Amino acid sequence: MSAAPGSIPRWVDIGLIPLVNIALAFFVSGIILWTIDVDPFTAVEIILFGAFGYDEAIGYTLYYTTNFVFTGLAVAVAFHAGLFNIGGEGQAYIGGLGVGLGILLVDTTLPFVLILPLSILLAAAFGAGWAAIPAYLQAYRGSHIVITTIMFNFIASALMVYLMVNILIQPGSMSPESREFAASGQLPFMHEVFGWFGMQVTPSPLNLSVVWAAICCVLVWAFIWRTRWGYQIRTVGANETAAIYAGIDPRRVIMLAMAVSGALAGFVGINEVMGVHHRLLLNFTAGYGFTGIAVSLMGRNHPVGIVLASLLFGMLYQGGAELAFEEPKVTRELVVTIQGLVILFSGALAFMMKGPIERAYLRIAGGFQRPAGQEG
Repeated sequence: MSAAPGSIPRWVDIGLIPLVNIALAFFVSGIILWTIDVDPFTAVEIILFGAFGYDEAIGYTLYYTTNFVFTGLAVAVAFHAGLFNIGGEGQAYIGGLGVGLGILLVDTTLPFVLILPLSILLAAAFGAGWAAIPAYLQAYRGSHIVITTIMFNFIASALMVYLMVNILIQPGSMSPESREFAASGQLPFMHEVFGWFGMQVTPSPLNLSVVWAAICCVLVWAFIWRTRWGYQIRTVGANETAAIYAGIDPRRVIMLAMAVSGALAGFVGINEVMGVHHRLLLNFTAGYGFTGIAVSLMGRNHPVGIVLASLLFGMLYQGGAELAFEEPKVTRELVVTIQGLVILFSGALAFMMKGPIERAYLRIAGGFQRPAGQEG
């Protein structure tokens, strides 16, 4: 399908522009590596091998990818309503708290088949409840969603420290952690799942939550583009005044979008608390909520794009760790710098190249479509 005059096709917007931004980030990263006498091409080879070269590496890459899918979807749902949810980190933290509290209460009495859906519901409820507070302040009190969600990240962190140090800590433990969950409260690792079918896979943190992440992608797509609530969310995000004329209440839409967003971020707790650590502990979110912002922007707020962007960041996390291990001149701080450059170009500078690429495409397309006899 050809683009309308003065516009660009969708593949340029959702495909070419993000790839150019990634290429720019890697180009700048390559210059940094070259200045410290590290071959950029060798570094890329190490990163790719460290992320996909063997089964353990693939497990770690997909484990990171799972968290980024949850937080990327969370940012995307809010963004479709015209809301910039910066609070994914705190919502994931509180979602994990809900998962941990539920499992600690019932893991010795209920079987796994009941604990799993209960944990999913608790992660969603706690994450949505935490996001509903700044949503209410935005919808009914006029507070700015960016400010309140940032503030609630710090409140969530302080609340978790208090609970872990004073209430939920395992008796006699010097580390602020809860007791380990019983076997019925632990999500199986994927290498264990493969073992059930006679397949031997090197152990990694990858667990069954990756399946739930895939399901969430389908559910979010259906919710945003195939339901009345999704239509209302997109309408408010596109033009709030027109939405009001259409009979849509923006306040209810804000509450709905932020609740769904917080629930998705809360699912990080399923992966981390129930799937990997098997206990409540501090700082299990590890910045996934903030990286989810760049994931959503790079993925153009669509589940397919978010999966691809999440895979990229999963590769950077795992492959970057391999690079820091293999190259003595590459420190962990430099790896974080490379990751930060990708976030910078894909997030804050996501539309920096949009204008030049659009103009270049329209100029090239205009040249191809010029009628015969009008050359020169």
